[in-house]
Amino acid sequence: MDDLNLTTLKKGQALVKDVDIEGLAAGLRGKLLSGKDSEYDAARAIWNAMVDRRPGLIAQCAGAADVMRTVRFARNNGLLLAVRGGGHNIAGNAICEGGIVIDLSPMKSVRVDPGTRRLRVEPGATLADVDGETQAFGLALPTGINSTTGIAGLTLGGGFGWLTRKFGLTIDNLISMDVVTAEGKFMRASEREEPDLFWALRGGGGNFGVVTSFEFRLHDLPGDVLAGLVVHPFADAEAVLKQYRQALETAPDELTCWVVMRRAPPLPFLPAEWHGKEIVVLAMCYCGDLEKGKAATAGLRAIGRPIADVVAPMSFAAWQQAFDPLLTPGARNYWKSQDFAEISDATIAILLDAVRKLPGPECEIFIGHVGGAAGRIPVEATAFPQRKSHFVMNVHARWREKSMDDTCISWARALFEATKANAIGTAYINFMPEDEADRVEAAYGANYGRLKAIKQHYDPQNLFRMNQNVKPETEMRAAS
Repeated sequence: MDDLNLTTLKKGQALVKDVDIEGLAAGLRGKLLSGKDSEYDAARAIWNAMVDRRPGLIAQCAGAADVMRTVRFARNNGLLLAVRGGGHNIAGNAICEGGIVIDLSPMKSVRVDPGTRRLRVEPGATLADVDGETQAFGLALPTGINSTTGIAGLTLGGGFGWLTRKFGLTIDNLISMDVVTAEGKFMRASEREEPDLFWALRGGGGNFGVVTSFEFRLHDLPGDVLAGLVVHPFADAEAVLKQYRQALETAPDELTCWVVMRRAPPLPFLPAEWHGKEIVVLAMCYCGDLEKGKAATAGLRAIGRPIADVVAPMSFAAWQQAFDPLLTPGARNYWKSQDFAEISDATIAILLDAVRKLPGPECEIFIGHVGGAAGRIPVEATAFPQRKSHFVMNVHARWREKSMDDTCISWARALFEATKANAIGTAYINFMPEDEADRVEAAYGANYGRLKAIKQHYDPQNLFRMNQNVKPETEMRAAS
């Protein structure tokens, strides 16, 4: 390779000699890519097509040794560093402009020990990879809602999905992690080893190191779940939402039901005359005895006059993939998110007004209900801040043409502002876009102070800054 001008942590440029770059490449089991390589463009592409950055180097790591070597290279040269797992994060922090990327996507090992009900998984694996292995043994890990999501980013941000109310957040099932720190050192983090680091990594995002392996406890999920969609006309939306929130007051932990409001895609079970019209969808999953599930979902399924009800027994892996066709890579995406203690009448009115103004056929408002087992963990037990039963609103603007950027982003921001007075202030960092750096402290609430102190200890130079960044004290003092 030739000498390269690479972006530094201070946003300047540093000339890195070819001999040093070749030395890095020679020491890797994986590949080191630059803009001259044929694989480069594919390696820098991520899920959100709005993010189009050109890193100087991409280290496609084959194992922890490659990660250690690349972290030391970035640190010694003062280079801007990004870490890519699944590349699914809305903010696009998996890729940096002009710096170096640690690409973990080749590290996909997933290994289940059915005797101990333990899972060891590498950070390049997706939720589909995890489900494929765990379900073969009648076991499950609570993760997210889209099978193409990477396990690493989802976990480090907290991880909630269809099984959260029964089995907790993804981080609540972590036993240990292998971590490469900002010094390029390999550490094991658990309740006994580096407990502060273990605490911070459970919800603190990529601020504290590069996780090269996760160890989880698994749960029995031997049969099918009862899952599917109940679709309502938008004209009934107000009544549906009010009855929905009432039904959740007595929902067992095994039952999760979320709301999606959007224009109807051409789903095969929907009559053609509904395609493209606004709808309200109740998406539900019951992870227990199917007969009990029929009783538990009966109230939700009895709401209103649905256009379609396709709730039925299916494998959990299949349900986890149900929304994949609507979330394929290649579209432009911008999200805004709020946490609510309740879905009030005032909030419902604001949401319905926003649905009437949807700027495109792929834009939607999603409301997830988090509680149950996840809500019974003390706030101070992990970095993840919001443990009370609550609702998470994700305003998902999604479109194809760059000319629609301003319209779609403005719609999402307007709804975010309109609901701010009814929100509780915290946020799920995995749903936060790149332009919300000023919201990080509030997102972590009472846990932010401890996160800042741990950041100072493990990464005082803020090498790991391509994330929803917790700045160390040294950097904050320098900035002031």
